[in-house]
Amino acid sequence: MGRPATPEDVDAICRSLPEVELGTSWGDRPTYLVHGRGFLLFRAPDRHTVDPATGEPYEDLLVVTTPSMDAKEALVADPSTPFFTIDHFRRTSAVLVSQSRLGELDVEELREVLTDAWTARAPKRLVRDHLGDDRG
Repeated sequence: MGRPATPEDVDAICRSLPEVELGTSWGDRPTYLVHGRGFLLFRAPDRHTVDPATGEPYEDLLVVTTPSMDAKEALVADPSTPFFTIDHFRRTSAVLVSQSRLGELDVEELREVLTDAWTARAPKRLVRDHLGDDRG
């Protein structure tokens, strides 16, 4: 495993992707956007996302877009990753991750997940130009 990922890596990786800006969505939530489409959102604490260990709302959740429901299920089902979902997101191809658990991933694993999130929202031309493929 490479260097453990940190919350600071989220910003560095997102900003390294083409045509990304930090804006807002869901009212006032900081969100990384590509062409106005969000692919990573800093979720506000609420009653839907409660830490089962403490019973308290998570304070540091990220909502990360996945390219498909299959990709979402693969991340959530893999016990080696810190990704999870809640009933509120059952119809959404996005996963949740607590920033305090990012260290369970190495930087390259985080880069792969965030790049996949970006490809799910970026225009196909931009994905082709950046990655040389047609994932978008």
